[in-house]
Amino acid sequence: MPRTLRLDEIEALFTQHGQQLYDGSRRESVTALQHALQCAQLAEWAHADDALVAAALLHDIGHFLTPVEGDSEDDRHEAIALPYLAGCFGAAVLEPIRLHVAAKRYLVATDDTYLRGLSEASVHSLALQGGPMTACEAAEFESTPFAMDAVRLRRWDDLAKTPDQATPPLGYYLALLAGLQPGARALATPSARQGA
Repeated sequence: MPRTLRLDEIEALFTQHGQQLYDGSRRESVTALQHALQCAQLAEWAHADDALVAAALLHDIGHFLTPVEGDSEDDRHEAIALPYLAGCFGAAVLEPIRLHVAAKRYLVATDDTYLRGLSEASVHSLALQGGPMTACEAAEFESTPFAMDAVRLRRWDDLAKTPDQATPPLGYYLALLAGLQPGARALATPSARQGA
């Protein structure tokens, strides 16, 4: 089983891989770091709790942990990340990450307008990830703990693709992650992180 990532290793992953642009059929208009920071910022703007803001920041970190070979199969990045994060975060962080791909499939199946708003890269990956859920799959998804948090995360994920969007720096969100570590005192408010 993979070793749990320390916060400095999470920072190093973003430093090493965060400036890369997704390419090929995964191409987006922002870097991986810009996407993560924008997603976390959108979660904060929506007054999400710290655990869901952390999930928004970390939801795609699995892309950094395994090489992507071509565009013809699903990389399962949402599942790859979990063992690396499980030792330092609880279910309120891990489950929305695990479910954010399923949430896309759910939204395509249940929201008639959702598919039209997806980027070309998200439409491409949707096909690799199983396409829209069936009615039975959607009902099962709805009954899964943290499913609606994953849906919120998914919507922020889809919006977090604005070139040159101003966001707090990575250090601001690393301070939030530190507050969620076992034995850490939770940071009371986002303003407590302003100096990070």
